[in-house]
Amino acid sequence: MVKCCQSCGLPWNKDPNGGGTNADLSLSDTYCSYCYLQGQFVQPSWTANDMQAYVIKVLAKKGVPEFMGKMLVKGIPDLARWKK
Repeated sequence: MVKCCQSCGLPWNKDPNGGGTNADLSLSDTYCSYCYLQGQFVQPSWTANDMQAYVIKVLAKKGVPEFMGKMLVKGIPDLARWKK
């Protein structure tokens, strides 16, 4: 099992549902519950850049300074969902 969501980078221990759900409703061991439900991405048209911008906003709402948010999302394009 991977240590973080391969779409947004959320650490597994921060996902209140323990992961997203596959089409058969089993837990995904690749994507979190914020990104992946019932075998589909919640935001299927997003790019890695879209995800980075969204995560920066979420982190800012939690009190993370923007410069720190930008550092934390640098690895998102390298996650499995975004690799072509």
